[in-house]
Amino acid sequence: QSFKLLGFLDVKSVPCARESVLYGSVGSLVVGLGHFLATSRVRRSCDFAVGGFICTMLGYWFYCRYSLAQHRIRQRMLKEGMRNKILFEGSSLDPERKQTGNERSDS
Repeated sequence: QSFKLLGFLDVKSVPCARESVLYGSVGSLVVGLGHFLATSRVRRSCDFAVGGFICTMLGYWFYCRYSLAQHRIRQRMLKEGMRNKILFEGSSLDPERKQTGNERSDS
């Protein structure tokens, strides 16, 4: 069963959505409560809490998506490197293969 936030954001299947909502909730609580303790103005503190939720959620969303993209790029590079290692291992194109004097003069 999936949980849809605002009717369109499927929190369970979208990467980083769940964590963003959770961190946004904590950010909302911290900012709203902090503002209330500092000023004792309820309505204004609720406004700050909503702003804190939006800022924290979007901030973590972009951070998480950026980290996920970097992770996928590193994964793709590693996969390609492993494929090339298997493909070129033992051949003359293997960069780790030590060349002898005869092989150097042939090329």
